[in-house]
Amino acid sequence: MLLQTVTPVTVLGTTVLLALFLSLTAHVAARNVLGDVDPRRALYVGPLPAVISVVGNTFELPAGLILLAALLVDGTMFWWSYEQPRRAVAAMTLIHGVVTTLLAGVLILVSILLASMPG
Repeated sequence: MLLQTVTPVTVLGTTVLLALFLSLTAHVAARNVLGDVDPRRALYVGPLPAVISVVGNTFELPAGLILLAALLVDGTMFWWSYEQPRRAVAAMTLIHGVVTTLLAGVLILVSILLASMPG
C-alpha cells in the first residue's frame, strides 16, 4: 500500500490541474449549449469546484456533500460567467458533469492500461 503524504504543494498542484481540467470540460459544455463562445469564460468556471473537491476530499467530507456543493457552485459560475437564463445554465451544468465524468473515466482507464503494460 502506498503511503500518501498531504503537503501544501500536492494540494495546490492537484487543485490547479483539476481546475484546468474542469475549465476545459466547462468550455466543451458551453460550446455544446451556446455554440461559439470565448474559451476564457470557462476559466472562471473550473477553479471553485476544484477547490471544493480537493479540500473536501482532503478533510474526508462525505462524497455526496462534496458533489452537491461542487454542482451548485458549478452552476453559479456558469450563470455568472456566461450570463444565460436558468435553463441554459442547467443544461451547461448537466453536460459539464457528464463530459467531466466520461473524460475522467477514459483517462483513468488509459492510465490503468499503461500501468499494467508488461516490462
